[in-house]
Amino acid sequence: MAIVVYWLEREHVDAAAQARHAEFAEDALGAALQFAEQLRGRRAAGEGISHVAIQSELPQAVGKAGVADPAADYAHYKRRIDPAIPLGRPSGKTPEN
Repeated sequence: MAIVVYWLEREHVDAAAQARHAEFAEDALGAALQFAEQLRGRRAAGEGISHVAIQSELPQAVGKAGVADPAADYAHYKRRIDPAIPLGRPSGKTPEN
């Protein structure tokens, strides 16, 4: 299992929602999307379906372990420490000053 469709389902308006899920193989994204659309169609027809969502954990799309622990020389920052320091890499020729 690598793709899961989750949704909530109610028997009637006052009933508590029941969490449901359906599992699909990692190469069955089309089938998972089609299933999710069927659920959304049932909701549109008046059934007590809500919160339809697809979650995947595809082995080839999961990042490397350790990304939360960057190397000591990693220097990314969101604000310029000194606005005179240009950020980013030059792309092609830089304009003449």
